[in-house]
Amino acid sequence: MSHAFFDFIENKISPIAARAGTQRHIMAVRDGFISAMPFMIVGSFLLVFAFPPFSPDTTFAFGQMWLAFSKNYFNEIMTPFNMSMGIMACYISAGIAYNLAQSYKIDAFPCAMLSLMTFLLIAAPMKDGSLPASFMGGTGIFTTIIVGIYVTELMRFLKERNIGIKLPEQVPEKIRQSFNLLIPALVVICTIYPLNLFIQHQFGMLLPEVIMAVFKPLISAADSLPAILFAVFLCHVLWFAGIHGAAIVGGILQPFYLVNLGLNQDALAAGQPLPHIFMEPFWSFFIVLGGSGATLGLVLLYMRSKSAHLRSIGKLGIVPAVFNINEPVIFGSPIVMNPVLFFPFVVAPMVNSTIAWFASTSGLIGKVISLVPWTAPAPIGAAWGAGWVMANGLLVIALIVVDLMIYLPFFKVYEKQLLAQEAENEAAMNAEAA
Repeated sequence: MSHAFFDFIENKISPIAARAGTQRHIMAVRDGFISAMPFMIVGSFLLVFAFPPFSPDTTFAFGQMWLAFSKNYFNEIMTPFNMSMGIMACYISAGIAYNLAQSYKIDAFPCAMLSLMTFLLIAAPMKDGSLPASFMGGTGIFTTIIVGIYVTELMRFLKERNIGIKLPEQVPEKIRQSFNLLIPALVVICTIYPLNLFIQHQFGMLLPEVIMAVFKPLISAADSLPAILFAVFLCHVLWFAGIHGAAIVGGILQPFYLVNLGLNQDALAAGQPLPHIFMEPFWSFFIVLGGSGATLGLVLLYMRSKSAHLRSIGKLGIVPAVFNINEPVIFGSPIVMNPVLFFPFVVAPMVNSTIAWFASTSGLIGKVISLVPWTAPAPIGAAWGAGWVMANGLLVIALIVVDLMIYLPFFKVYEKQLLAQEAENEAAMNAEAA
């Protein structure tokens, strides 16, 4: 039965996942989010300064100073946040179009600029000299994905059919590129903009508001424990088959991560309870401790192993594992297509998900309000992401112990196999030497 399952993964699941991982639109969306990540991390970092992790009635001197500082300079602190994380959909819109255009080998920068213009046209119509920012943050994520793809496909369609303004060869390339945008810009204004106006006048809603309403049930479902467990299971089954599951599943989840993060930040600013749990810091610092498979506990076991092979992998992998990088462990053990380690590799992160989920819903730990680099050591990243809630870091330490106990019996079996192989190899070498 186990052989049939592994054959199914290798022959059925792996080819589909490999094709999905290289699909140009999925890759463009993923790379678009990555290109905007520095703005989002910096903006999230500043948000913590605006909302100190102290009660208003604290007697701690440092806490009182921080609270007074944030109150006096709240607008100054929030301005960089509003211009980075607060309008992240703008950066993502340009990033998606740019990367998709590159994959088609058409002019990338004009596509990015047209995508940004189109997004602002429908998401932030100017009124009284001001651009509303309601849909420039997390609530505009799904709109910006659709716009980035639509604009680039439109540019490709027109280019393939030679529809555009023809200029003499003597015209400089940059001028040629700018004139090539005239027809696509007119097509956008004649298609998406009238649709947005129709929806606005008929239903009193903007197009991004309609798109958000359509995706709302999916967002709610994606923030549930069953959805998290399914995502974790799929990611690790793909890893087991030798495919970078985190890149594929993470790329699909990124829009949901950012929508949830934006809604949590809006709730924080309004002084309301935080509504969402499932975001990238939750995945990085509670579910996959030490990297996919929650292998930090396994690395700690490797470091004390009697097997020379496992001990060397443990020493090599411990420093990367602290920063959530575990390719040395996954491919050095190996865990890929290793039936002995399959069960704990999949189950440990699912157990982590369940424990962290219930800890979050019960209020034992803080929910995520800040985007943190995934390479931060897990206890620090978990506390940082929730606005320096120390209970988050303590839970991470407890989860590492849980993971270690899950891996322990399977580690012992694998260690015994390797010790037998090492003994056979040593005996063979001694026989040759004699």
